[in-house]
Amino acid sequence: MLYISLVSCLAVLFHIGYNTNQVTERYFESAMPWLFYGLFLLSLLRTAFAIVAKRQISVSHYGGIALIIYFMLVTIGRNSGNDFFNFFRQHEWLYLGIFAVFLTELSKSSLFFDNFYFNPTILFVISFLFLILIGTLLLMLPKAGAEYPLGFIDALFMATSAVCITGLSTVDVASVFSPFGHTVLLILIQLGGLGIMTFTGFFGYFFSGGFSFKNQLMYSEILGHNKVGSVINTLFKIVFITLFFEAVGAVLIYTSMTAGDFTSNGERLFFSIFHAVSAFCNAGFSTASDGMYNPILRFNYNVQLIIALLFILGGFGFAIVLNTYTFIKRWAINIFRRLIYGKPFVYRAWVISFNSRLIAWASGILIVFGTLVTFLLEYHHTLAEHQGFWAKLVSAFFTGTSSRTAGFNIADMDAFTFPTIMLIMLLMWIGASPGSTGGGIKTTTFAIAFLNIITLARGKDDLEIFKRKISNDTVNKAFAIIMLSLLAMGMSVFALTITDGDKSLLDLAFESFSAYATCGLSLGVTPELSDAGKLIITCTMFIGRVGMLTLLVALIKNTKNRNLAYPQEKVLF
Repeated sequence: MLYISLVSCLAVLFHIGYNTNQVTERYFESAMPWLFYGLFLLSLLRTAFAIVAKRQISVSHYGGIALIIYFMLVTIGRNSGNDFFNFFRQHEWLYLGIFAVFLTELSKSSLFFDNFYFNPTILFVISFLFLILIGTLLLMLPKAGAEYPLGFIDALFMATSAVCITGLSTVDVASVFSPFGHTVLLILIQLGGLGIMTFTGFFGYFFSGGFSFKNQLMYSEILGHNKVGSVINTLFKIVFITLFFEAVGAVLIYTSMTAGDFTSNGERLFFSIFHAVSAFCNAGFSTASDGMYNPILRFNYNVQLIIALLFILGGFGFAIVLNTYTFIKRWAINIFRRLIYGKPFVYRAWVISFNSRLIAWASGILIVFGTLVTFLLEYHHTLAEHQGFWAKLVSAFFTGTSSRTAGFNIADMDAFTFPTIMLIMLLMWIGASPGSTGGGIKTTTFAIAFLNIITLARGKDDLEIFKRKISNDTVNKAFAIIMLSLLAMGMSVFALTITDGDKSLLDLAFESFSAYATCGLSLGVTPELSDAGKLIITCTMFIGRVGMLTLLVALIKNTKNRNLAYPQEKVLF
């Protein structure tokens, strides 16, 4: 099934992405339904035989049953005159079904990592490189471009920007890419936002029905999860939270847009889904001309609030979202028990974990700080075109929060005042929270470093937050991440001054900050960079996404700790 579905997927890709011959296109158009029905029959037979062999329906059969239901809906829709199933008559549903079969087979195969002895960190890095390579090849297909196919450098840049959820673009996304190209970008953003390993692990477990202990250890390392036994549950929650918020966001965006701005309901639906995924994953891509600066979005404050809430939730991190859900659930159960049964409240210490509190406080302060400072600095400049206090406040809120990692801009970047540019660079560098879809050095890293400076100024030896002592390892790691980020961005700026010396230092520095922080904002020099400059920004985006410290851990061989300690010395500062 893996090889059959792979050949079928390659045929679909050739048809929708490469073939431009009309005669060949008609042949493939008529062959696609038969490929679909053939995979339908094979999936039906295999699932039925598996259930008969085990004499019961287990977790490993759920995926096959779900596929069969999907195949039946599409088959009925294509062969029935009922208007209810008209929605399933389009060819895109055939393509989706074929890709779904291949994805399930690939996910099952991806669970057999027991035959390999990769460090999970190296596997994490390799998965991103593999996804970037596949994305580059897809974006180079003739039909990915609206008028002409992309060259290798631009395709590599765009694929890296999408996978690393950055948002920097060397071409106009709205006009250069075809609907097929937009779909490729959407898939790359989704897979890059959560990591291809998360998706393959989720579908692999769902369709194979189990994880080996080695798989659980590997995914606990990749997800940064301490409890090996609950890593499967965490994996499911991450995927569910992502798809849930994206679906809700897409519905809200769809209802907030005017039908007259689109040529069809299909275009309006795709626009909503694309922006919901791009916002939650903090990617910053838009299919609208000029992005969020387009008048239909620049003055649509409801859409701005929806998108802002999506990228704030995506930037919080999955741990704090799950933790908040647990907190609300416990209080809801307590209130229900008190009102219905008259039972007393059951209290539990530290329902909101230490990390969730630190992330919430740091993110909240940065959101308020970014909004207020942007409002004050830009009130008579970029905010002047927005009429009324509420419109200016929403625009300042959007700009102040998007600057950290989302990369959406509702103002002309060249019109910002210099202090605002400096503020945006600071916010980009800080970034989102750990375990999120955003980049930067992370809010907790900045908070630990900042509070440690205050602790040293007070003459205290230990850093204490929320009545908890912070370990020295945490403080050391925070300053290491900061130092490595400055080193990486400094090297990027230095390299750009060699390859693109005709650009101003501010433009190049802003570009490097944005690339490393995977933010996506630009002062307009991205399309004007030389090929060498584009490759430098591509490498900077990749390093910023996987993390400089992660790369060092993956590349530098682990050394064994020796059971001895040298005399301690103090260094003069």
